[in-house]
Amino acid sequence: MRYTKQTIIKAKGLFCVLIFTILPVFTSCKTPENEVKEFTAFFTVEGSEISPDNELMDEIAKVTGAKCRETWLTGLTKEEAINQILAKGDLPDFIQGGHELYQANALIPLDDYIEKYPNLKTYLSEKQWDSLRQSDGHIYWIPQFNIAHVPSKELTHGQEAFWIQTRVLKWAGYPDVNTVEEYFKLIEDYINAHPDEGDIGFSILCDGWRGFCLENPPQFLDGYPNDGSCIVDTDTMTVKDYNTTDTAREYYRILNSAYKKGLVDEESFTSTYSEYMTKLGTGKVLGMVDQWWQFYYPLMDYFMTTEGGINYVPLPITISKDVPNQWHTATGAILDVSDGLSITVDCKEPDAAAKFVNDLLSEEVMKLRYWGVEGVDYSVDENGLFYMTDKQDDMTKREEYVVYRRCQYSYFPRIEGLSSDGKNALMSEQQPTVFFDDLPEDVKETFKAYGCETYVDMLGSNELPGPWYPMYSYSDSMGMDTDEGYVWNSMKELKARWLPMVIMSDDFEASWEQYMTEYNALHPEIFFDAMQIELMRRVENGYD
Repeated sequence: MRYTKQTIIKAKGLFCVLIFTILPVFTSCKTPENEVKEFTAFFTVEGSEISPDNELMDEIAKVTGAKCRETWLTGLTKEEAINQILAKGDLPDFIQGGHELYQANALIPLDDYIEKYPNLKTYLSEKQWDSLRQSDGHIYWIPQFNIAHVPSKELTHGQEAFWIQTRVLKWAGYPDVNTVEEYFKLIEDYINAHPDEGDIGFSILCDGWRGFCLENPPQFLDGYPNDGSCIVDTDTMTVKDYNTTDTAREYYRILNSAYKKGLVDEESFTSTYSEYMTKLGTGKVLGMVDQWWQFYYPLMDYFMTTEGGINYVPLPITISKDVPNQWHTATGAILDVSDGLSITVDCKEPDAAAKFVNDLLSEEVMKLRYWGVEGVDYSVDENGLFYMTDKQDDMTKREEYVVYRRCQYSYFPRIEGLSSDGKNALMSEQQPTVFFDDLPEDVKETFKAYGCETYVDMLGSNELPGPWYPMYSYSDSMGMDTDEGYVWNSMKELKARWLPMVIMSDDFEASWEQYMTEYNALHPEIFFDAMQIELMRRVENGYD
């Protein structure tokens, strides 16, 4: 997406024009273009391109000697985009695509560069790097997220949850809401009390790979963490299928009942991700199940600047009150080895590309990526703590600042947690002084009502479930060339087709039985047997 000097933001159907001249003028002494290497990158998720005129990109280039033009997924699925790139035979320097690109021989091994560049080598432990080796023994991608060398206090819940708007909780007197039935009863009561507001009770994102919002809540409702494709019974160390449990049946029965009452968005099952986000951006959707990063960051400016209790907080929802929740797993405990940042075979300077990633992981550049320049984007108090003045805080919330000043290289590897000084977070959003000052008033009020200080406090935090976690890093890497991979993809396709029909059915019981018949005909045991073998391999090898 390209921006002009007058960027238009659409919120609640109104257009608010922010004029560039209201921001301070930032100046920098740019490195001559012929001295800066320029790379290209493509990421298989939606995102916004960094403006070529971005000032912090130039600041980062002064240190790294390079910059990168990022492009993002637009109008295609991940698979369609990768197939199109492979068909054209014109690969960018960097790409995210994982196993499919590896199978297509489109990626270069990174082993020698990891050994050569110190920030890459120390980014993960030796055992973690080994867990990324493919069948030929080489490493082809670098996970970008959830790497914290010195963990800091977790403030946000960046993972999945049942979210609810603060205005609903305030109207109800901030009640304890712990079960699915209580959650939908709260939404129903609010809508019945406000019949003329045109609110959407509950929306479900079902678009493509984002269908996890529809199909994986049963694992959480039974008190398990997000292994994604299965649940792990720690008493017996066995893999189980959460799609066929009594809890799964009960959850979709409750959704069926809510749908018949008009509480579920009728367009959920046909809406694209963009259409779903547009609805959230109206402030009319009271609740949903989603990952925080998927909805919050694209709408952050809207949530931060709009009043009326439209911000979302997570609730510790399970199937019954006697089931403790595991919605939140401590950041740093999750290493997804199924995908990451790769360098392609078409990159003309792979050594320089690897050096660029290495330099982006230095503390100096991490500070530029996530804080900016001292005295301009943030300040430092007498104790050495980073903070933002009111002027700086206000500036960072403006769209012109985002376009022409912020350069996070957000899908390149990053280090979370504390910096080497032991007191400042490497990412500004993880700095308590910045986090608390930035909280919208309705969120502050909600936290206070529940005796909480952070989003994590609303749920409670859980440590690493076990050396196998998360199992989705294995299932996500399965190709269609294996029996288990074929069954796994067939299961996903069946659930995407059948679960909407089950939720909308006039006869839930009959629809559920027919769904289960077709599901079992796929022989899901082939997939789960493979997952069981992988579980035991990880347990025996101490996988982490």
